[in-house]
Amino acid sequence: MTEKMEKEASGSNGSGTGNENEDSNLSPEDLSEMMAAGTKEVHEKAENTQFVKDFLRGRIRKELFKLGAVALYHTYTAMEEEIERNKDHPQFAPLYFPAELHRHEALARDLEYFYGPDWKSKISCSQATQHYVDRIHQVGQEDPVLLVAHAYTRYMGDLSGGQVLRKVAQRALKLPPTGEGLEFYQFDAIHNAKAFKQLYRSRMNELELDMATKKKLVAEAVRAFHFNMEVFEELEEIGKTIQEDVQDAGMAVHGEMGGDISKCPYYAAKMASGGTAYFGQLVMAALRHPTGQVLFATWFAALAGLAAWYLM
Repeated sequence: MTEKMEKEASGSNGSGTGNENEDSNLSPEDLSEMMAAGTKEVHEKAENTQFVKDFLRGRIRKELFKLGAVALYHTYTAMEEEIERNKDHPQFAPLYFPAELHRHEALARDLEYFYGPDWKSKISCSQATQHYVDRIHQVGQEDPVLLVAHAYTRYMGDLSGGQVLRKVAQRALKLPPTGEGLEFYQFDAIHNAKAFKQLYRSRMNELELDMATKKKLVAEAVRAFHFNMEVFEELEEIGKTIQEDVQDAGMAVHGEMGGDISKCPYYAAKMASGGTAYFGQLVMAALRHPTGQVLFATWFAALAGLAAWYLM
């Protein structure tokens, strides 16, 4: 988000998330630079949604946070399926870091914590999330180079904002200090987030891509932001039905969090598909799971994470 917030975030956890693109060797035609410039406008729109503003104030709905974890699970499962399918593709292979980055198993453990051992029978993919999932599968099967845009926006955002989001959710939702329910934010195989992000961007900039392909990747990253904003809109609608469950975390908005909230990783929402039944199932789910305010945090984590890579 703002430069001031980035400065406040630097130094926390030994892996500051300030402007890491300050490299004299970078060119405006490098893919990472093109992605940053090309998504700036949509990033600003995303961070100014009411959903994001509420989260920054520490107002988190537990049921929404849970639903967010569900949406993230579906999103990452789809993306990592396509990454595995294309791990040897010459225009993606240099970015293949499954041990360091893959998130779907961590999200599965989070969902087991929130929903119990039979969690798979209790979740479903929302309409907005399904749109995103369908697009990921489409590009993975038809135009694999576009996976670069989805992987970069997701993983780099997660690494930038994960620790901040983790602290916000843990405190606001009174989750265990041992990390249960928040494994999505833990990258145990990455010991220096800043160095890893620099490596990732360097690998990305070294891909042999012509200018037309780079422009396609920028457009795909913008599209990813829009998918996430659609999810935010869904969550806002769900939140209107469970206002009585809102809790004010009473947290400082920026500086006291020890990180840059603008770089949170992004969202997810579990919602049944289809018209009236769709909303009815969501409302019932929210009412059945009072601890579920976890979604706003997670999906915000996800989109804010999408937003985050632009700042790096």
